[in-house]
Amino acid sequence: MDISVVIPLFNEDESLPELVEWNCRVMEAHNFSFEIILIDDGSTDRSWEVIEELKKQTPQLRGIKFRRNYGKSAALNVGFEAAQGNVVITMDADLQDSPDEIPLLYSRIMDEKYDLISGWKKKRHDPFTKTLPTKLFNSATRRMSGIHNLHDFNCGLKAYRRDVIKNIEVYGEMHRYIPVLAKWAGFKKIDEQVVEHYPRKYGTTKFGLSRFINGFLDLLSILFVGKFSKRPMHFFGSMGVLSFFTGTVISIWLIGEKLYDISMGVKFRNATDQPLFFIALVAIVVGFQLFLTGFVAELVSRNSSERNNYQIEREV
Repeated sequence: MDISVVIPLFNEDESLPELVEWNCRVMEAHNFSFEIILIDDGSTDRSWEVIEELKKQTPQLRGIKFRRNYGKSAALNVGFEAAQGNVVITMDADLQDSPDEIPLLYSRIMDEKYDLISGWKKKRHDPFTKTLPTKLFNSATRRMSGIHNLHDFNCGLKAYRRDVIKNIEVYGEMHRYIPVLAKWAGFKKIDEQVVEHYPRKYGTTKFGLSRFINGFLDLLSILFVGKFSKRPMHFFGSMGVLSFFTGTVISIWLIGEKLYDISMGVKFRNATDQPLFFIALVAIVVGFQLFLTGFVAELVSRNSSERNNYQIEREV
C-alpha cells in the first residue's frame, strides 16, 4: 500500500464527508493505493454514524471509535499502529489541512528519502491569541531539541516513512513534538514543507488555553525522557552526588572551624547555632534522596510497562 492517511477527530461530523471525498479524489487522480483511517476520539455528535455511512461508500475507509475522549496523541498512536502504508500522512479533520499537499509529501518521502516532512502553515488563519503562543513554543522547541529547520512542530499535516511511526510512542500530549520523538529514535532526515492553511469551515476549535501549559510540560518531559530514559542515574545521581558533596564539605568546614577555635582557646559557637549547619544537613539529605531516586528510576526503566492502553468501542 502506498499511503495511509491517519485522521484523529472529535465532534467533526459536518466536515467528514467533504474530507473523505477530497482525499479519495486526490488519491485516485495519482493512482495511489491507499487507506483512510478515521479515529473517533469519543465524539458526542454524529461523527461515528457519519463514519459508518461513509464506510459503505468507501471501501478504503477504516474507522476506530474510542469509548471516551483520550486526546489527539492517543488517537494518533492507535492510528499509527493500524496504518499499513509505506508513507503515513496525518492531518486534522477540520478541513484546514489540504489533501492536495499529499502527492508532494509522498514524493519527498519516497524519492528524496526523508524520514519525516512536517507541514509549515506559513500563512495562518488563526487569531493572534493562538499564533503568538505557537511561535513562542516553536522557538523554544527548536532551541531545546536541536531541530533548527522546522518552523511549525505542531502542524497536523505531516508525512512519515512507515518505519518512523512504527518505532515511536505517542502519549500524553506528545503529538506536538513528534519530530522530536523521531529524532530521539534515530530518524534524523527531517524537513518541512510550506502548506496551505484554510479557515475553519465547520464548528469551533477543540483546544483551550490549557494546551499551552500542557505543551510546555510535555516539552520538558520529552527532552528528559529522550536524554535520560535509558540512564536516569546519570541525571538524578549526578545532582545527588553534587548536593551530598556540598553538604559534606560545609559540615567538615564547620567541624574544623570549631576544633580550631577550641585549640586556640577562643570562644566558639556550637555548630547547631549556625545557619550553615542546617543548610549542610538539608543538602546531605536531599543528595541522598536524589541518589535513591536515580537508583529506583534505573530499576523502573528496566521493567517498562505499556503506556498506551485505550478502550476501543467499535471498528469498521
